[in-house]
Amino acid sequence: MSAEAARSVRPADEDVAQETASAASRPGRDPALRLLEAMLFAAGEPLDEATIAARLPEGADVRGLLADLSADYADRGVNLVRVAGKWMLRTAPDLGFLLARDKPEPRRLSRAALETLAIIAYHQPVTRAEIEEIRGVSTNKGTLDVLLASGWIRLRGRRRSPGRPVTYGTTETFLVHYGLDTIGDLPGLDELRGTGLIDARVSAGLTVPLPSDDPALKDDEDPLEPEFDLSFAPESDEGEEYGGEDEEG
Repeated sequence: MSAEAARSVRPADEDVAQETASAASRPGRDPALRLLEAMLFAAGEPLDEATIAARLPEGADVRGLLADLSADYADRGVNLVRVAGKWMLRTAPDLGFLLARDKPEPRRLSRAALETLAIIAYHQPVTRAEIEEIRGVSTNKGTLDVLLASGWIRLRGRRRSPGRPVTYGTTETFLVHYGLDTIGDLPGLDELRGTGLIDARVSAGLTVPLPSDDPALKDDEDPLEPEFDLSFAPESDEGEEYGGEDEEG
């Protein structure tokens, strides 16, 4: 390669440094804050702090910048929110209904699918038999297939019990969809009572388990086999609700 050609090929780090220096030379807003804002705006998915730090000038106070930007966006039409331990820009909750008019009406999960998803979220790791025991009815396999296809639940492992049934848990996609930073942000018993989802007159002995989506297998779980079939039934495009119905029997 000629010396002239070599000079024309600059490392990516040099490009970033030059762009950062150029931004820093502009008056007004903190250049690191502007870079952070641009990154979050262009990102197609939530960004973790390590990814953000790698693109900001060396020594930048990532958490401080995130706090400043979050406060700056607090009363805007777009908010900076933390979901699944990562950061993203999201439409302000009070404006969501305005934009919903311009979006196709999403298909709603069936009642069976919603109940199954809630049980997995609170009781994970949980098997299909355990889901059915909690719900009191048999669960159609299509219900779990739809939740797997949506990316909201995943296959964790196998329970160390007769038949070695598969265990299910929630995913990062579940947290992002429902705007949760951690699975521990799911509502507790008092909050569920306050929203009317649980009758205030229910037994005082009723408890809601403390959810945990720790990816590490529990003592009573074995890993899935590498060749395990992850395929699931295709989703139906017909009807307003999807997720299967309960099986009789």
